[in-house]
Amino acid sequence: MVDSGVMRADDNEELLAGYVSGPAAATEATLAALPRAAAARAVVLVEGVSDQIAVETLAARRGRDLTVEGIVVLPTGGAGGMARYLRRFGPEGTGARLAGLCDAAEEHIVRRGLAAAGLGSPASRADLERLGFFVCVDDLEDELIRAAGTALAAEVLGAHGDLDAFRTIQRQPAWRGRDEAAQLRRFLGAGSQRKLRYARLLTEAIDSDRIPRPLEAVLAAV
Repeated sequence: MVDSGVMRADDNEELLAGYVSGPAAATEATLAALPRAAAARAVVLVEGVSDQIAVETLAARRGRDLTVEGIVVLPTGGAGGMARYLRRFGPEGTGARLAGLCDAAEEHIVRRGLAAAGLGSPASRADLERLGFFVCVDDLEDELIRAAGTALAAEVLGAHGDLDAFRTIQRQPAWRGRDEAAQLRRFLGAGSQRKLRYARLLTEAIDSDRIPRPLEAVLAAV
């Protein structure tokens, strides 16, 4: 059972401590991670900051200290940025062990990037996974919501003061009567920091044996 309460500003700061948020989050998060990635043993490439938070939150749940292990989770600002960093940290660059997460819609971009970086020519999702890259369907938020289930997701929203705001979205004409999982995904993407907060909160709340497979697998790959 998740403790109930109202989200306070200091709660928000604690949840996002150490992470870049705000309008320029994608660019700033990449710039912040690059110096550490340059000397890393392994680099996990993810599209955005919410993906970074989920991977690092799961690592903590699994008792892993990524800093001690020489692993850096690098948000690339979208799948298009992955090709650049595959070259920079792959065999033609620093030679780090590489792994990554992407959304289903961006799978083809990652395949091309891996081939261009000399890491293989993945023709299928199974090929991608052998190279350490895993696909979220449709994206990581969707994976987390399905793994949690709508009841637990709503409970987590309630514990952090967001359930009333979610119910308001559910009553809007464009979303009234829609699948609740789709409503939740829309809600998480609607706030500038909401997506980041719940990447951590849902990853912490989901039963250990129900963690989304792509998230669990990318961490296991490094």
